[in-house]
Formats: sequence, C-alpha cells, structure tokens
Amino acid sequence: MDLDGTLIDTDPLHLEAFRRLLAPHGRSMDEEYYTTNVMGSSNDAIMSALFPEADAAERRALGERKEVLFREQLTGPLDPKRGLGAFLAFARENGFGIAVVTNAPRDNATMMLDGLGVSDLMDHVLIGDELPRSKPDPYPYAEAARRLGVDMSRALAFEDSGPGIRSASSAGAYTFALESALGRERALASGASEVIADFAAPALWRKIEALTGREIVR
Repeated sequence: MDLDGTLIDTDPLHLEAFRRLLAPHGRSMDEEYYTTNVMGSSNDAIMSALFPEADAAERRALGERKEVLFREQLTGPLDPKRGLGAFLAFARENGFGIAVVTNAPRDNATMMLDGLGVSDLMDHVLIGDELPRSKPDPYPYAEAARRLGVDMSRALAFEDSGPGIRSASSAGAYTFALESALGRERALASGASEVIADFAAPALWRKIEALTGREIVR
C-alpha cells in the first residue's frame, strides 16, 4: 500500500512545500500541475521537469529542501484515512502481510507512520529511491509481494496517484484507488480495479470476503 495521500491526506502539505520551494525562483505550482505531474512521482523526475537547467547535484539538493519544507508541516498526531485503523487491525489479526510501497524519502515515511501510530503494524517499508526501480515501474509492488510471500493473484494494493496505480496494477495486484485529486476517471484509466472513498468502503470488504471465502462481521 502507498503512504502519501493513501493512508493520510498529505497532498495539500506537499503542494505548499513545492510552492515555498519555487517562490524564491519567482514561480509557483497549481493543483492541476501537481495532480498531473507530481503526485506519485519520484523527486528526481519531478526536479528534472521543474529545473531542467540544474545538474544532478542541484536537483538532489532541491529535492531534499522540498522534503524539509514538507516535514516542517507534519506536526502533532496525524489523522489517518477513515477506516484505516480497523483495516490494519483486521489484517494483523488474520495474518495478512502488510507492506508500504512509497516514493517518499525514508525520513518522511518514518515520520508519517510514527505520526499515524502504525509503524509496528508494517512488515516492510519499501522506499523508491532505495530500490533498483521505483513507481510507476511494477518492480516495487512485485518486490513487496516477494518479501511478503504473497501470490499477486491474492494481493491487494491501495494507491491514489497515476504512477502508483500503474505500478501496482501492472505488477498484477488488485488495485484500489483512494479518491483523490486524480479523479475517478483518471484512476480507472491508469489501471485501478476499483475506486473507493476510504478503508471503510463496502467494496473493499466485499473483496476481502471473496478472497477469504468467509463473511466478515465488522
């Protein structure tokens, strides 16, 4: 499962961080650019598009600065997407493996998972920059399934961005898209199996019942 925008609504914080990063350069970023070109992408790809004149070291420094600006906004306990706690508790109680697959830097991921109070529930946290290939390549989700010992035909993925949805669906996972600025039509066009509002969505629990072959009382 993805982290940013999927377990917690962080898109407004990321957009604000980009605006603060770009302001000294006399530039800004609107929601449409963020949704289309930034959501779910790696920092290297984002900074290459925003600062094509910069060399690799400069782009890396800009990316690191943006993440500092993002983390400065992560204060206090964080609010998870509705139903997340119950879903993770169910997964743990029933022996389902859980892996976070994210393009976020590890410092961001650790801060968010700790802020949500769910770090101990995760079996693996896969960071795009630490892998041979990141989203939208299918490798991160295929690797998550390998580490969990799960056949992709029985794997569920949760994403909110085009690159993330493409990564999960092309790896073979049944992919739930969480409602986001991406929109239902673009999520389905990217390869989402279904679009749900949150982790309390009846469609999610019907799919779990189909996979487990038993009725789930919540």
